[in-house]
Amino acid sequence: MKKLVGLTGKTGAGKSTVSAHLKEKGAYIIDGDVVARRVLVDNNSLLNELKKEFGEGIINPDGALNRRALARVAFSTPEKTEKLNSIMHPAINDAIFEEAEKAFLSNNVVIVDAAAIIESGFTEKSDYLIVVYAPREIRKERIINRDGISEADAEIRINGQKEDEFYLSKADFVFNNFPPHDIKQQFLQLEKELFN
Repeated sequence: MKKLVGLTGKTGAGKSTVSAHLKEKGAYIIDGDVVARRVLVDNNSLLNELKKEFGEGIINPDGALNRRALARVAFSTPEKTEKLNSIMHPAINDAIFEEAEKAFLSNNVVIVDAAAIIESGFTEKSDYLIVVYAPREIRKERIINRDGISEADAEIRINGQKEDEFYLSKADFVFNNFPPHDIKQQFLQLEKELFN
């Protein structure tokens, strides 16, 4: 049986850890960040819409999107984050569904790893949703170390996302990615649910 699975969680929760494990077990992984970058390549109308909404400062001198500058502006308020989502999500979802359709020709489980998968409307067409969870302070430390950003920039990213309950209430499976939770046991549970 083929399963289209959403994998999400707040920034720094550890989605890539779960994604890597599921890939190792045979799932096809679609990285939402990669798709988001790809839909912007040579897409002047999308770039122009972003520039109009968030300012000239989000575009590099070479005409490419400066993702860090966009993040600073777009995640500064919930309203701006929502506007970013309304611009980007339709194009991203179209590209994701197209890739998933091709992946199902040779795979039974397709995982879409994306931070804003619930907000995008993707989960309405998926079979299963995994939410990766970790407490705020752990996530903040991970973001600072992973991305080499300041604590202030990490706070902006964290504050730009919805409350924990928004994610947890929609999950078919919550993966608690922090001590003292048993990571191996959670992986075994996921494998049973997805691959059997």
